[in-house]
Amino acid sequence: MTHRSSQPPAVPRPRPAVPRPHRVVVIVDENSNPFELGCATEVFGLRRPELGRDLYDFRLCSPEPDTLMRDGFFTLTGVAPLSAADSADTLIVPNRPDTEVPRRPAVLDAVRRAHRRGTRLVGFCSGAFTLAEAGVLDGRRATAHWQWADSFRSRFPAVHLERDVLFVDDGDILTAAGSAAALDLGLHIVRRDHGAEVANSVSRRLVFAAHRDGGQRQFIERPVPDIPEASLAPVLAWAQRRLDTPLTVADLAGRAAVSPATLHRRFRAELGTTPLAWLTGERLALACRLIERGERRFEVVARRSGLGTAARLRTLMRRATGLTPSAYRQRFGPPGGVG
Repeated sequence: MTHRSSQPPAVPRPRPAVPRPHRVVVIVDENSNPFELGCATEVFGLRRPELGRDLYDFRLCSPEPDTLMRDGFFTLTGVAPLSAADSADTLIVPNRPDTEVPRRPAVLDAVRRAHRRGTRLVGFCSGAFTLAEAGVLDGRRATAHWQWADSFRSRFPAVHLERDVLFVDDGDILTAAGSAAALDLGLHIVRRDHGAEVANSVSRRLVFAAHRDGGQRQFIERPVPDIPEASLAPVLAWAQRRLDTPLTVADLAGRAAVSPATLHRRFRAELGTTPLAWLTGERLALACRLIERGERRFEVVARRSGLGTAARLRTLMRRATGLTPSAYRQRFGPPGGVG
């Protein structure tokens, strides 16, 4: 006898859709700078086989099929039309040396539309002029290359321009001072999106400093000495291996065999920051890595990174990342942690 089940036949469940990566779109316009375009491509556009996944969906777009780059160096062809900007999660706006020439209305309209729908906006170097011209920077914090700071401030008095810093993160609008600072801001965005461990991996592939704080100075004086001084690299490497110990500026100076005042001058000249600020930044970066690797005990994180107490860890992390240690763990830590 044939037995029939009273249960309805099983319906195969649809597989959950795999979310697409965060989409970064760069608008390239006439006379755009190739360097900052290259920075964006290196940080956001490369495949990441060493990570086992791609971090971003990266696209270029332009108002014209053929775009003549800065000073006629070359012509860019074969990129998406400007309408691609309407699908961006992060939109990097054009930057170019002729800051007094108005931007195309179509480009400014694309920036305004992106801002209205909550897209993250990024300006490298003179890209701050594009954002300001579009009107999205009024009442907001921003920076631009020191060469154009006076011009920017006179043209856009409603923008809170922060002179002489590498980059400014104002939430959904980020600006960099230009040139190498575009890499600093790019890595900062990767760190914000994916955590310090991933940002360090990207910086290693770039052979670039893993972290320079946005508040560091744009212009680092490098006077040519009569007798070349030894690099700070050995003392930095020595300190990085001992972040969990109570290091002081005097300890660093003793290791470098110089006075604390001389060490301070060399840090300012070579790194654009102070020994204490560098040491705190390195300790905070180590704390982030420990959390990302699964350490859930914030007292342990604070002790192993040399920050001392969980309260100090909380204060510094919130100031640097905008997140508490708990929120940072939820966003970047592995599921479950190590307990």
